[in-house]
Amino acid sequence: MQEQREELNFKGENIYVGIDVHLKSWSVTILTEHTHHKTFNQPPETEKLSAYLLSHFPEAFYYSAYEAGFNGLWTHYKLESMGIKNIVINPADVPTTSKEKMHKTDSIDSRKIARSLRSQELRCIYIPSQLTLSDRSLIRMRISVVKDLSRLKQRIKMMLHFYGVKIPETFANDTRISKRFIQWLREDASQTKGISKEAFLFLLNEFEIKKQSLLTITRMVSQLCREERYKKNMDLIRSIPGIGLIIGITLLVEIEDITRFPNNDKFAGFIGIIPSCHSSGEKDNKGEMTSRGQVNMSVALIESSWIAARVDPVLTLAFNKYCRRMESNKAITRIARKLANRIYFVLTKQTQYVCAVVR
Repeated sequence: MQEQREELNFKGENIYVGIDVHLKSWSVTILTEHTHHKTFNQPPETEKLSAYLLSHFPEAFYYSAYEAGFNGLWTHYKLESMGIKNIVINPADVPTTSKEKMHKTDSIDSRKIARSLRSQELRCIYIPSQLTLSDRSLIRMRISVVKDLSRLKQRIKMMLHFYGVKIPETFANDTRISKRFIQWLREDASQTKGISKEAFLFLLNEFEIKKQSLLTITRMVSQLCREERYKKNMDLIRSIPGIGLIIGITLLVEIEDITRFPNNDKFAGFIGIIPSCHSSGEKDNKGEMTSRGQVNMSVALIESSWIAARVDPVLTLAFNKYCRRMESNKAITRIARKLANRIYFVLTKQTQYVCAVVR
């Protein structure tokens, strides 16, 4: 007579877990190869999920997926350390039916992820090392500080305009707000009749604090550029006209490993400087630049392109030709694509860029 087995045995079976991550809870769906096991909510803790899988599906192979976003990659690293093979996916790449778009809930989202994971329809985004993530945070913090500083400049000038305070011709073109300009703002502008002195000085103090923060973080970025892991590629990428210290390190920390791009088209697509398209039948329509891409890289590349279009003879000639049939803002995106090709070349070939001579 066959004995009844009391222990669970899932050895060799695959278990698929779709996770819809949120700040206070996770919606989790667990699928086997042929059945839907359970959809439930749990606290945002990888330990509890791992314990549940080990108790209900011992000795199985565990696969999980969640969408990239505010949650970062700490969840991925923890799941991997617990023996769960995890992937992080782009939310836009999850196959979704029309019904699921109209009736969207956390449970439905987790089931979509688990279902697509089981059918092998999901593709993992690139997972950088934790050291690179730390470097990215520093660069992105500097970008955030620069934006804050720009907003404070506008607030100071708008307050002057609101109270009818005219800026002297000496400082009319002072975009950086120099020490002499700040001294005039403190001693003269703040004394103008009708202006709220307390509010104005508070805004000015906030600007000076933020300016000091920018100076500190810029020094840290400069030190990062001299690190051994970036020094060689920094020399290569800065050989390209238009790319300086800050833009160079911004590009390198986002790229991390240039060999993950099989060709320069994939590299340009990652940056987001390829046009969108909508083709059907005999119609072939090219639209604006794609919304998918790394924003910090595309902004840095466009900024560099304006300089490169003046310095590099080949790019200068190309820019002038483009401007004959389109606006300069559209022409510069084509220069950015050429600049991206140069970046891809120098990093893959490990060869410095040499400006060509136009005859």
